[in-house]
Amino acid sequence: MASPNINYRSLAEEHTNPFQTTTTTTAAANITTNSDDAKTFTAAAHLGEHADDEDDGNHEQEQEDMPHNSGIMIHIVPETGKESQRWNHIEDLDSFFSRMYNYQQKHGFRVIVLDEVFQVLEFGFVVWLFTYTTHCIRHDILFGNRSPDPLTNRTKTMLSDVLIPTGECVAKFGLFTYLFIFLAAIYLGIRLLKTIYHITQYADIKRFYNTALRIEDSDLDNITWHDVQQRTRKVQAEQHMCIDKELLTELDIYHRVLRFKNYLVALMNKQLLPVRFQLPLIGEVVSLSRGMLFNIDFILFRGPGSPFQNNWQLRDEFAVRSNQTELAQRLSKLILGVALVNLLLAPVIFLWQLIYFSFSYANILRKEPSALGVRTWSNYGRLYLRHFNELDHELDARLNRAYEYADRYLSSFSSPLAAVIARNGLFMSGGLLILILAYGIYDEHVFQVEHVLSIIAALTVVGVLCRTFIPDENLIWCPEQLMTAILAHVHYLPTEWKQQAHTAHVRNEFSNFFQFKAGYLLSEIFSPFVTPFVLIFVFRPKAMEIVKFFRSFTVSVRGVGNVCSFAQMDVRKHGNPDWQINNSNLLDLPGLNNEPLRPHQQQQQQSLAGGKTEMSLVRFTLNNPEWQMPKEASKFIKGIREHAIDELVQAKTSPQTAARDNPLMHSLISFGNIGEAYSSIANSVLAADVSPEQLQLSQSMNAGRVSFANPPAGVGVGVGAAAASDFRQMLQQNLGEPLSSMSMGPTDSMRRLRLSKAEGRIEGPTDTLLYSLYGVEPRLAKNPIGVTVADMCLSALYLHELSQQKRLSRQSRIEEADELPGPSSRGPRPQAPPQPPTGSAGHTVITSKAAERTPLLGNIRS
Repeated sequence: MASPNINYRSLAEEHTNPFQTTTTTTAAANITTNSDDAKTFTAAAHLGEHADDEDDGNHEQEQEDMPHNSGIMIHIVPETGKESQRWNHIEDLDSFFSRMYNYQQKHGFRVIVLDEVFQVLEFGFVVWLFTYTTHCIRHDILFGNRSPDPLTNRTKTMLSDVLIPTGECVAKFGLFTYLFIFLAAIYLGIRLLKTIYHITQYADIKRFYNTALRIEDSDLDNITWHDVQQRTRKVQAEQHMCIDKELLTELDIYHRVLRFKNYLVALMNKQLLPVRFQLPLIGEVVSLSRGMLFNIDFILFRGPGSPFQNNWQLRDEFAVRSNQTELAQRLSKLILGVALVNLLLAPVIFLWQLIYFSFSYANILRKEPSALGVRTWSNYGRLYLRHFNELDHELDARLNRAYEYADRYLSSFSSPLAAVIARNGLFMSGGLLILILAYGIYDEHVFQVEHVLSIIAALTVVGVLCRTFIPDENLIWCPEQLMTAILAHVHYLPTEWKQQAHTAHVRNEFSNFFQFKAGYLLSEIFSPFVTPFVLIFVFRPKAMEIVKFFRSFTVSVRGVGNVCSFAQMDVRKHGNPDWQINNSNLLDLPGLNNEPLRPHQQQQQQSLAGGKTEMSLVRFTLNNPEWQMPKEASKFIKGIREHAIDELVQAKTSPQTAARDNPLMHSLISFGNIGEAYSSIANSVLAADVSPEQLQLSQSMNAGRVSFANPPAGVGVGVGAAAASDFRQMLQQNLGEPLSSMSMGPTDSMRRLRLSKAEGRIEGPTDTLLYSLYGVEPRLAKNPIGVTVADMCLSALYLHELSQQKRLSRQSRIEEADELPGPSSRGPRPQAPPQPPTGSAGHTVITSKAAERTPLLGNIRS
């Protein structure tokens, strides 16, 4: 299977229409496609496609005979029956694949239909309940202000005394009520038509699953999205759902499902989304409500006048540099118009959200008022921490693994002033509550006094809130270790947070990612009043930057359409210099189209902060091991593993220097301190002998610098079959058996209720950093799925250590230059990471218990 043929030129580099897909030239044939219409997205002649034999993994190159310059794509549809042929040439594959993904994640047709119907009924129920409580209830009798029967002096209130008959109730309707019902009926009718349309679309998806993929709804919970994706690729090869390509890659499918989401991830990284703004009397606020996300999605992707003219193609005007000013003005007017509509509808939206959240959480808060003190990942945090080409269930699984660490990290902070106030508030509220309850036990008439139950409820809420500000006296502070565990799972945290996890600044910034449920609800309820002003005063001034972003970072991929160039995970073009591996030779490769590499400053402008491109590539290759990555990506992944092997050999052959400036050793220690399971894996890697292959690789990488002609005793013995078997057995015990056997491992964070939520394939990846470090060849279909998680944790920690080392090295060179005569405006040099401890046996030893063994971390299993 070939990697996608990509036009790597950005819109800013195009001299002709960049949205017109280009054809590729192979050794077999050269085909020229002529097309004058930039709005059509067809690849006229595609030759030299690599076919993927799914049975034995052998790659063959096939060639189709095409009339030169014909502009016609010729293919033969296999005659497999009338029902199967209906999947040929699907026009909107973005929507089709998105519905496929939702169908699998939402557990099939019946669940989806029931959910759609209940959403309509929920709105109808709210309208009925609001109308009924307003006009059909005698509130004076209900609240006891009037006797239900003045003639007989009856004190007992009956239900019939409170409820007004239907005819009398309808007669009380006024003009405003009829207008409200009329508007609600229009919306309900539109929503009902939309629901019927969705049901018909999902009925089509059901037929596709049952006939083309041969997956019944009853099997959806026992199959992974990875398996669905592989079957879909086989259907494409047989029936040509996409007419522009012979074969679809895993990345093609991800692009279509996550096209707009990838743009949002890049815009967030470039700080072009309105997430930070000032509010009067409050100060700086960091928030990204669902309403704001809906408006941004409408403005940039789906609304009339948005930069995208359909689901897969950017408007042609963005190809011309001279149109930037006009496009920015048009986008600015669109943002202003949407903001004014939001401002006009703000009271209605506020009322609806207040009712919706009240109904949704009323029963929960009645039983557990402490639910407001539970933390949740904010919309801002989810978008900031998201990888490129990461589906929702993959993101959820990753953040869920970091949840307990994040909760314990923030819980370890407390304000002494707030604690003193909370203790006294808890004491006084508890005293009043016990007094009322004691009176009520003595005489139940106390509970019939006006507002007594309201006072009890208010005192209970006050007590719950006070308890959240009182720290646990048994907790011991270990913020750095907890932050490292968080980083291992979320993969992205600002670099300046390193060794600063104990500060209030880092704590406050991280709380923006991981906010209280009460704060989340308040931000969502009041967002209708905030969103219009944020759009006008924060988002609208960035119109020109957004236009330049779409022009500069949009590429055309054959068979997919226009996508965000960062989502291609091209480390050669968009890689951050601080996250590149020296021995991967990426920096020495010739530029695209034989052009030289850009200077460091320009390269930084073309890259993203935090290693977003590099980390996304590593994660995608682990979750999709069959993906045939481009040459530069393959070199980058290989370079990481070779660099890690070299550092491991250096540490084991030179124990006296193992603890100094060795990113891998720092990473393994941090990895081992995450939990018991990871500690066993790290110890196995560190205790294993250096294999001959590892030693030879290290010698070749360090030729002329270090000689291992006489390696220390025990080095170079190699990893035998017995040792390799023990390593695999240890992985199975710590990371769980393959989920195909339905046996869950002991690690809580890797347990899943359904196989449909699993990341990657059941068998796990075939090639990982862990296996490379241990010196054994991975065995297909024998790896637990948890290897993907563990390897990504280690890779994230290792890449962050490498990046930190590069930044420190560059800062050191800057400081040396500052020592020359003349003033210096450089800031202080960042602190170096602490040196890991070394054992007496010549290699680092990680105990199964964390170095900062406390109740915060002691029983956490990942």
